[in-house]
This record gives sequence, C-alpha cells and structure tokens, in this order.
Amino acid sequence: MREMELYRLWLDNLADGELKSELESIKDDTEAINDRFYRDLEFGTGGLRGVIGAGTNRMNIYTVKRATQGFADYLNQEYDSPSVAISFDSRNKSDVFSKAAAEVLAANGIKVHIYTELMPTPCLSFAVRELKCQGGIMVTASHNPAKYNGYKVYGDDGCQITLRGAEIILEKINSLDIFNDVKSSSFDEELAKGNIKYISDDVIENFYKNVLAEGINTELCASSGLKVVYTPLNGTGNKPVREILKRIGISDVTVVKEQENPDGNFTTCPYPNPEIREALEVGLKYCNEVKPDLLLATDPDCDRVGIAVPDGNGGYALFSGNEVGAMLLEYIADQRTKKGTMPKNPVAVKTIVTTDIVNLIGKEYGVEIIDVLTGFKFIGEQIKLLEDKGEENRYIFGFEESYGYLSGTYVRDKDAVNASMLICEMAAYYRTQGISLIKARENLYKKYGVFYQTLYSFTFEGESGMKKMESIMTALRNTPPTEVGGLKVVRFDDYKTSISKNLTDGTETEILLPKSNVLAFFLEGNSKVVIRPSGTEPKIKAYLAAKAPTHEDAAVLEKKLHDDFTKNFE
Repeated sequence: MREMELYRLWLDNLADGELKSELESIKDDTEAINDRFYRDLEFGTGGLRGVIGAGTNRMNIYTVKRATQGFADYLNQEYDSPSVAISFDSRNKSDVFSKAAAEVLAANGIKVHIYTELMPTPCLSFAVRELKCQGGIMVTASHNPAKYNGYKVYGDDGCQITLRGAEIILEKINSLDIFNDVKSSSFDEELAKGNIKYISDDVIENFYKNVLAEGINTELCASSGLKVVYTPLNGTGNKPVREILKRIGISDVTVVKEQENPDGNFTTCPYPNPEIREALEVGLKYCNEVKPDLLLATDPDCDRVGIAVPDGNGGYALFSGNEVGAMLLEYIADQRTKKGTMPKNPVAVKTIVTTDIVNLIGKEYGVEIIDVLTGFKFIGEQIKLLEDKGEENRYIFGFEESYGYLSGTYVRDKDAVNASMLICEMAAYYRTQGISLIKARENLYKKYGVFYQTLYSFTFEGESGMKKMESIMTALRNTPPTEVGGLKVVRFDDYKTSISKNLTDGTETEILLPKSNVLAFFLEGNSKVVIRPSGTEPKIKAYLAAKAPTHEDAAVLEKKLHDDFTKNFE
C-alpha cells in the first residue's frame, strides 16, 4: 500500500516533533493515514491550499519547502538574479511557513523581501511591483476555516502566477524528493548576510498613497457624518483599513474588539468569510448597539470585503458581492463622467460568474465590459494587457462576485483596503444626497432590472468525494439538461472543450478563453446557471442567476432554479 509506505517514510524522516506526534497518534487508523498520503497536496494555478498537518496531502513545512524549491528552480531558470517578496496573514503557522519559504529561496541564491508583520494580500502584490521582484509568495488560506492554510504564488507583474508558470513549477515540484532534494538555510543567518531583508515602511506608505489616489469624492467623507462598524475578522485588515479610513476623514469607526487582533483559530468566527452571515454575526451585534450606517468586514488576508447596511426596519441587510460590485461600478462611472475624469474608451472587467447587470451599466456609460475566467488573476491579466499598450488608465474597475474589487492598477489582485475606502466614500456621498445604501440599491434595480444571483457550494471530502465531483461534472458535460426550473436552456458553454453551443439552432462557436473546468447553462429570459469545481477546496460551486422585473419574482424564480438543478448533486 503506497500510503502506508509514505507514512513510514515520513515517520523515519521527520525532524518536526509536532508532526511526528500527529503521525504516531494515527498509527492504527488506516483511513486517517490514507487521507494524509493518498495524494500530494495539489499545486494549482494559485499555489497550495489544504488542511494543516502531517503528510503529503497537508500544509506543513515540508510541503511548503518542496513547493518553494520548485518555485526557486523556475525563477532561476527564467531570470538572472531573481528576487521574491513574501507576506503572510494571521492564520496558524503562516509566519512559520513564510520563514520556511524564505529559507529555501535564500539557499537557492534568490533575494527575499519579507514584511515584518502580517500584511494583506494586496500589499504583497504591491511589494512585488514596487521592489521590482520577479515573484511573490502570500501565505494565506484566504477565507477558509481555521484548520486550513495556503500558499499563493505571484509573477513579476504582481499577479498570481500564469497558467504556463504554474505548469512549469508543478513539473519541477513533482521531480523533487521532499526530504532529499530541497535546499534550505537559516533565516537569521541569511538575514544577517542581507540575502533576506525586511520590507520598509516606505513601501507600505506608497501603498497607502496609491489607494488614496483612487478616491473620487473623499473630500466629502469628513463632514458626511458617516458612522461605521468594522471587523477585520482577526486578520490583516486591522491596521491598513483603519489607517485609510482615518486619512479620508471617516473618524466614527467602531472596531469589533473580539475580532480586532490576530487569531488563527478565529474563535468568534469559525468561517471567516465575509460572504456568509455567520462571519458577520458578532459585528451585527455591535450594529444593534452602535446603529452605524455601514458594517464593513474584511477577510483574514484582506482581499475581500463584505458589508451590511440598515434595512429600514430596525435590522441590517447583507449585500452580495454582485450588488456591491455593481453599485461601485455605477458610482465610479457616474461620478467620473460628471467630474470629467472618465478616460477615453474606459474598461471594466468581471468574471464569467459575475452579475450581467454590469453589461447594462457599461452600455449606459460607454464602458467596455470584458469577461474573464473565475479568479482575480485573470482580471489582473487584463490590466497587464492594457499596460503593455500604454493604456492602463482605461481600466476603471474590476470585480468578481466573491466580494473581490479593485479600482486601480497599482496592484494586480483584489484589494479590500481599496474597496473599503470606495464603499465608505460611496456611502458618504449618497448620505450627503439623502440616499441610504438600501435606497441606492433600489435605484440601481429600478434603472436596470433585478438580477438575483446566489451561490451554492456542495462539499465532497476525501478521495471518494473527489471521484464524486468528477462524476457529477462528467455527467452534466456529456448529458446537459435541456431545461432548468421550467426555463429552456438556450445555450450551453463548456469552457473545458472551448465550445459554446446554441441549442436553438445547433450552431457552435469557439470560446476564446483559456480552458477551464466550467459549465454554463444560459436560460431563456436572461437567467443562467454556472458550475465549476473549486480550485482550492473540495467543493463544486453552483452560481444561479434569476432575471425578473421585481425582486420578489426573481426570488421565486431562483428557488425554482435551485430546487431543480441541485438534484444533480444528490
């Protein structure tokens, strides 16, 4: 049994006492051994992500160092004298893994720039560009539960590594023996030699300046009377978000004390994901006492932000990522048009699972809308393409439905520091106009119609779960439904085969995007269902979009779509 052989190999080679004790504690548990060793933790397009622990299918210093050796081999192949920026979040072992990565890079002759303390993902993307590095590493599992950690790899443009780069790195990783082929050195010794350097406060200050430059009506904030409750969800947003809000004049900010400081166990928010209500519950309790205009919640690595606003009935309503993104695009386009700061031929970018209301907003303001695959790196890639033509100023906004937003080109990943500022500025502006955010959302839907979008995740743990996921995707690909929730499927897009099929006339066209395991079912009346396996979690995600004249009608339609389509996951 391969898993048992690997188990014994690890026991014989482990120097880490904690990991060794974990393996010894499961010596009679075949299932637990199998789960830890049945595969290598997959290095996907974004890097690694998995449960912290011992084994090839876990996040630990050995899997991190092996991945870093593969990254180092790639960098030394592609560049002369490369350097790498490193940042990390508040998760358990994040600081340990970041130092382990630095030790491997330094041992391979690669200069390392590392933050002195936990910093957001956008600050890592910024540092790569600011320090002219050839790569970057962000140690984070984003919004996953506490048992997870991860490792995201960035290219020289500050964007997550390209598909080509990821394939080369994976090939190099696969050629390495985890115990014998990894070079490493002493962090403190390399620091003393200058091969590892701490990133200076000047870089952080320049990041702040670039964020502030994206403001449109920041001069209104100080006198707007806007009241905010903010929770960093025990993550990296605490200092930078509060600093930016202070600088634009938002002074009435109440911080959720239980979630203010780093806590890798996320004691009061087991799922530190601002997409779900559970993560905001403590903050919402503060809202009941403070009565703010806005609740802000950033995830542990501060690249996503969620909000809640007074609903007019004494409670607080959570806005979806689609709603916030659409409202921000409307606000940016409207205000920049009125102020005469809109560039010629402006561009906004969204992912294929993000709300199509964006297309109507783009038409209203003459903004070209570009659709890309799921993953913010594809939005960053579009910025790079504009930059290569000297047209990066055309980019005005990009967002994805999963609460990631960016209005500038100074970073190439989603930025919750930037988004928090824009959301507060937007709220402050509307407040001076006597308009609440609830009313602003209502106005948006009156103008463009109601686009009701929901996301459902179906979890499939372990080896059997992976096989189940593959089976579901294969069945839907080979035998796609002809209708969903009583609506006919008029078009079927398979992003893995790059074929878009018009089911009305049978014609086929090529999808001009990189191949990806995504299926999209376009329904009559502009409703839609998109499904894809997560690249970082054992889940299939289903994105439902119901288009109707009113919110009530759309909600009813969405339920029909859900009840019908999700039978495929039983």
